[in-house]
Amino acid sequence: MSKLNSALLDKAIKDILAFAAGEEVHVGGADKKGKKRNFTETIEAQISLKNYDPVRDKRFSGTFKLPSVPRPNLKCCVLGNAAHCEQADRIGVDHMSVEDLKKLNKNKKLVKKLAKRYDFFMASDNMIKQIPRLLGPGLTKAGKFPTLISSSDDMQGKIDEVKATIKFQMKKVMCLNVAVGNVTMTHKEIVVNTQLAANFLASLLKKQWQNIGCIYIKSTMGPAIQIYF
Repeated sequence: MSKLNSALLDKAIKDILAFAAGEEVHVGGADKKGKKRNFTETIEAQISLKNYDPVRDKRFSGTFKLPSVPRPNLKCCVLGNAAHCEQADRIGVDHMSVEDLKKLNKNKKLVKKLAKRYDFFMASDNMIKQIPRLLGPGLTKAGKFPTLISSSDDMQGKIDEVKATIKFQMKKVMCLNVAVGNVTMTHKEIVVNTQLAANFLASLLKKQWQNIGCIYIKSTMGPAIQIYF
């Protein structure tokens, strides 16, 4: 059950979209003039936890697929066999074969550069086991170990699924950030994504909503608006 106040969330998203469109909004007791940017702004939820000890309490980690893709511009690279490389080529996705990976020669700098160039990777089922041997631990260290893609999978569908998946992982800090949308999405899509993301995080916590201190949402260049107190 969502504890988010739907009227507050509704107004916050209206203000975020208005600000991103260049309109003036009233936020935090002041009028702020928006500006239309020449890139698609991401809308992010910023969540701070309370009554939670990151040292003593069990750390949590969970992934959840949102109904609408919050960041459609994430860059993917397929580390594939011949069939998957051909498929990636057809849908305009970057790809690398075993031979391409061998050329990197386990060079840490080159692997780091590769990890930086893309937001996520996918690998053919018959290649995924070879990746640590071919590239060393570089992709794992960057938190970008490839997602498995099998010969029967629809590649575009699988890529969209990864783009729609958010991850909550407790580290040593009490704040979590997660993308819930972008300014080209409809008001309703952002509302639904935000509610589902907050509910999913609450389900991972020991005391659920009692462990959530506050939630703000904001666009990349816009002001942060509190939606949960």
